[in-house]
Parts: sequence; structure tokens; C-alpha cells
Amino acid sequence: MNGHNKTMKLRTRVIISFFITIFVPIILCGITFYLFSQYKVRVIGEQYGIENATYEMISNNTLMLDALTSREYKELAAKAEDGAEELEDAGYLEKLNAKLLKDASFLAVKKDNTIFFNGSETVSDSELLQLLPSYGEPGVETEGGIYFHSDEQELIKRVDFNFSDGSDGSIFIVTRADQIFPQMRAMWEEMFFATILILVFTSFALSFWIYRGVVSPLEQLKKATQNIKEGNLDFTVEGSGVKEINDLCEDFEEMRIRLKENAEEKVEFDRENKELISNISHDLKTPITAVKGYVEGIMDGVANTPEKMDKYIRTIYNKANEMDRLINELTFYSKIDTNRIPYTFAKIPIADYFEDCVEELSLDLEAQGVDLTYFNYLQEEPVVIADAEQLKRVINNIVSNSIKYMDKPHKVINIRLRDVGDFVQVEIEDNGKGIANKDLVKIFDRFYRTDASRNSTRGGSGIGLSIVKKILEDHGGKVWATSKEGVGTTMYFVLRKYQEVPIHE
Repeated sequence: MNGHNKTMKLRTRVIISFFITIFVPIILCGITFYLFSQYKVRVIGEQYGIENATYEMISNNTLMLDALTSREYKELAAKAEDGAEELEDAGYLEKLNAKLLKDASFLAVKKDNTIFFNGSETVSDSELLQLLPSYGEPGVETEGGIYFHSDEQELIKRVDFNFSDGSDGSIFIVTRADQIFPQMRAMWEEMFFATILILVFTSFALSFWIYRGVVSPLEQLKKATQNIKEGNLDFTVEGSGVKEINDLCEDFEEMRIRLKENAEEKVEFDRENKELISNISHDLKTPITAVKGYVEGIMDGVANTPEKMDKYIRTIYNKANEMDRLINELTFYSKIDTNRIPYTFAKIPIADYFEDCVEELSLDLEAQGVDLTYFNYLQEEPVVIADAEQLKRVINNIVSNSIKYMDKPHKVINIRLRDVGDFVQVEIEDNGKGIANKDLVKIFDRFYRTDASRNSTRGGSGIGLSIVKKILEDHGGKVWATSKEGVGTTMYFVLRKYQEVPIHE
């Protein structure tokens, strides 16, 4: 879940959305308006026969109206200069008027104070006489024409000429001033709908962007919580959105991993506990069976001599001690799992301590037919900070483990103390069957046993050396082993020497 480089904060995303909401529609509307107006100008120009039409022309009513009839006006002006005979021809006037009617215009000819030709279907001659300017009236000779105001506005273009009989004549092109508005109004309506579409599209795109950045990861988190509720931890939560949601997804994924690890540890813990109970039950059953057998022998009178009675009682005592050791080991194991080992640390002269331990061990080992030898190679009399009782447990567990796997007639255990810099190194060597290299790195693991086949002579809970490792680590030391199959095994552990720190006044 390395999404930090691809995500942004929610605040940043909201700010970007704000500016996109403002500027993107403006830019898109501007581009759309430009392209659309160019298209409409071309279409309107073609519709009305306007050459080189521009937006300014069609949006300005005066320019548009002037452009609509500019060719007809130029034609009339040219004919007036050439003699104006055709301007008196009713057939020519009808033909030209038919063309003008298509552009919402009509032709009118005035002779003196009468209407010579009226091309309008709605305006009477009398109305035209009131509407049209007189021959030679100043200010209306220009090609652009003039506006006349009535119920409807008209743009009027005039060409003055003289009839063949000498009468004053004027020919007019009259155009409705509002006739182009429907096209322009349609163009603006289309632009309005285009703007609405742009706004809708922009809003939809931003909503989708926000949805993917916020809602989608939240939906993933909702599914993840449902999975956890159902006890399913085999899934992943991948953050892909705003930074805050992405961080939440990463924290959730870390929580899921820890929950899964805890669940797996609990399953393993339960399995180990069941294995421990099975091991302890098996190992307790062996001495209990022996005790019952010897007690029954005594009750049945089999131990009918003082020597046999002494042997039976001593065996019962040893088996009781073995059961006591197993129970103590189980009790201590429970304290390890809850980190409640009761340590009482004190300064211990290590050489004196081991002399006492060896003396105590030698009596027990002698009864088991094991020779114990002690070597002290320390140059001085170092002191260590340790718990005497727990350190004794370490030694007893190592020695007991060594005796368990001895397979030679002459059984030997050697204990050596050495100086190794700031540490005292303890070596406990035996001449047992040895340990294979593949097993050597695992012997300190909980419940690990090099001999998979369990029998009464090589039983054990499988936690003795794991207890050794835990105690020595809590003392700031460490433990390891070397071994050679068929020759024996040597266990090593080190304890840090105590050193006085001088106080300077």
C-alpha cells in the first residue's frame, strides 16, 4: 500500500474541485461558443446568401439587414445610372421582388407622389406614401438606408432615378428590421443548452472523482469491517483515494494484519498448550505408574528385606521428585507466557555459586551413575547480577536434558567456567548421543524434541530449554549449543560481569 505519492489531501481535492467548477465550464463554454458561432455564421450566411459573413454581422441587426439586400441594391443603383428603363418594367420589378420576399423584404416604386409599384402583400399604397421618404430627401441617399418606426421597424434603402417621361422616381427596398432575430434567438437557445450540458458534465465528472476518492474506499472499509465481524481475516484493504482515507485504509490494513497474527498466535498457543498437557500427562503417568508398582510391592510384602525396602523407598522418592520437577516446570511455563517470572536479582560471586551447585548436583548425578567434573578457569573472582534460584533452574534443566539423551555406559558431564571479556562463559558438556545440525538451531524452541518417538526413558515436556533461553535473555545473556552426533553436546551461556562505576566528586 504505497499510495502516498498518488494521493492528495481531501482539502486539496476540494480546492481543486472548486476551481474546476468555476474555470472549466468557462473555458469549455468559450470554446463551444466560438466553434458553434462560427458554424452558425456560416450556415446563416449560406441561408441568406451573404458572402464573407461574420459573427459581428449576424449579431448586429443593422449590418445583417444591410448585407441581406446589398446585391439587389447595387443592381438597382447600376440600372438607375444606365438609364433606368428596366426600373419601369413591371416584369423585371416582379421578378426582383420575388427574390426579395424570400429575405423578408419587398420592392416599392414611387413616381412623384403616387405608388407606381407595391411589392408588399400587407402594406397598402397609402401606408407606403406615408412611410416612404420623398424624392431627393436629404440623409437617405446612403447605401445603408434608414429606419422607419411604426408598429414594426423597417429598414429602407432608396435609389432615385427619373422616369422616361421626366417624372421623379424612387425605388425602395423595404426590409423588416426584426426578421433575423429568430435565427439569432435559436442560436442563443442552443448555446444555453450547450452550457447546461457542460455544467452537468463537469459536475458529474467532479462527483465521480470525489466518489472514487472518498466513497469508494469507505465502501471497501465497510466490506472489510463486515469480513472481520464474520471472522474472515484473509483479505486486503488497499487505499486509493484522498490522503486521509488512504491513511485510514493503511491503519485498517495494519490492524487486520495484527488481528490475523494474533489469531494465528492464539491457534498456535492453543496447539502448544494441548501438546504441553499431552506431554506432561504422559510424563507424569510414567513415574506415577512406577510409584504405584513399588507401593504395591511393599503392600504385598515383596520388599521383605531391609535392602529391598530401602531400594523401593528410594525409587519412590526419586519418582516423586521427578513429578515435582514436572509440575514446577509447568507452573514456571505459565509464568513465562504471562511475563510474570518472579526475579530477585542480587550480586553473586559466580565461582562460589557454581562450587555449591556442583556439590549439590554431584550427589544426585552419582546416584544416577553420572560422573560430574567441574573446571574453573576464571582469572579473578567476578561477580554477576543474577537471580540465584532461576540460575539454578537453568543449570538443572541443561543437566537434566543432557542425562535424558545419554546412551553410553560411562556417562560424563563436565562444567567449565571461562573469562570472555565482559562476560563469564559457562560450558556444560556431555558425552550423550549428540544432536544433528538440522535440529541444533531448533532445540531452544518451545516443545521441540529431537527424538520424535517419545518413550518413558526420553520423555519430557519439551519446554526445558525454552525456559533456559527465556531466563538467560532476561538476565541480559544468551545461550547456544554445539554438538557432534555420537560424541556429545556442549551447551554454552554467558552472563555479564558486574562492574563498579566510579563516582567522581
